[in-house]
Amino acid sequence: MAHIIVVGNEKGGAGKSTVSMHVATAIARMGHKISALDLDLRQRTFGRYVENRQAFVKSAELDLACPDVHDLPEIDADALKPGENIYDHRLSAAVATLEPDNDFILIDCPGSHTRLSQVAHSLADTLITPLNDSFVDFDLLAKTDATGEKILGPSVYSEMVWNARQLRAQAGLKPIDWIVVRNRVGAQRMVNKEKMERVLAALAKRIGFRVAPGFSERVIFRELFPRGLTLLDLKDIGVKQLNISNVAARQELRDLVKALNLPGVELNF
Repeated sequence: MAHIIVVGNEKGGAGKSTVSMHVATAIARMGHKISALDLDLRQRTFGRYVENRQAFVKSAELDLACPDVHDLPEIDADALKPGENIYDHRLSAAVATLEPDNDFILIDCPGSHTRLSQVAHSLADTLITPLNDSFVDFDLLAKTDATGEKILGPSVYSEMVWNARQLRAQAGLKPIDWIVVRNRVGAQRMVNKEKMERVLAALAKRIGFRVAPGFSERVIFRELFPRGLTLLDLKDIGVKQLNISNVAARQELRDLVKALNLPGVELNF
């Protein structure tokens, strides 16, 4: 059975598609078979990222590893039983088709609460939640007091993950390995940064997730998207000398993939 990685939260702009593309491409480059689903059926940022890659690779006549992105199959609504949801069937049919031929399936969720996203979370063996290093984003996980130090209780997204965990437990599936990835962390020791470290550590123990380092704010990520490239492709397209920022970003990706601790994945980049 393929190992299912879900990348999601319910807030846009946290870097989900960037994380999805870099993790999926890293897995593909390490020789594993991986397919992907983009559940943001309207914007399709992740899907567009992969399409950009396929177009660039073809035009540049390059041989770069690439995840396969698949559309959800259409389901005949007349075949559904009363009370059944068509999106549940579209997602389950897609996963069932991809599982036999893949080591991994990566599912990129939209930055909002949808039925598809809710079902996808219940399928996750590994759940990656990118989070900007801000209490605006942290509010998605938990409510805090005015000081930002005391946790008052879980918020909407954490409650959804809890429900997904309950569904998996009822089905006899293994628990979700939930990793919260801190993106855009400031380089300096600021008060907000230190508060975020403390409150995330406290919440991790309380509701059961791991904290992993993510990506800093770097221009390179905005430059890579139009060609569908990742940090791992720079030398393949003729960049002979990486600047300090690119080297640091590549190390961030290495640290992230290592922290995910995916089954059978050994770093070779």
